[in-house]
Amino acid sequence: MKTIYYLLLLGAAFLVNSCVQPPNYPNTPEIAYVGVNQNSILQGNSTNPADTLEITFSFTDGDGDLGNDGDSFDVFLMDSRDGFTDIKKLPVIPDQGIGNGISGEITIRLPNKPFNICCTYPDNSTACQPNSNFPTNEISYMIQIQDRAGNMSNKIQTEAITILCN
Repeated sequence: MKTIYYLLLLGAAFLVNSCVQPPNYPNTPEIAYVGVNQNSILQGNSTNPADTLEITFSFTDGDGDLGNDGDSFDVFLMDSRDGFTDIKKLPVIPDQGIGNGISGEITIRLPNKPFNICCTYPDNSTACQPNSNFPTNEISYMIQIQDRAGNMSNKIQTEAITILCN
């Protein structure tokens, strides 16, 4: 009786396993915005305390060729205020076991110090310095990633983040 029970259990496991399809992602990376850890941050200057803005997004890539071990950069963050693009590197994801693609989440950490997150002012006064005429500044980031084959992902954008200029 126990043998029949184990055979039925084993058969059910095979049946369930055969019904589950592995993911089939396109070879071009795709990203989706998840969120930020805070909606406001003090600008980075010599008097303000250190803080970090964290931007999280999810990704899929069909051939799993994300990250570079060379001099190439593969994450692009464009500042909505002036179009400046900050470039970052992803760690290399090894090819072993990627099968039908990979997916996950990436969190980019942007410290406000030293002078990494700064207010810019419409009157062209010195950035990163307190300015009583402009107590806050809004920024958002447009994000895109590139895989080792050169395929560019779609673009995503963060919500507006308030920089406190004091």
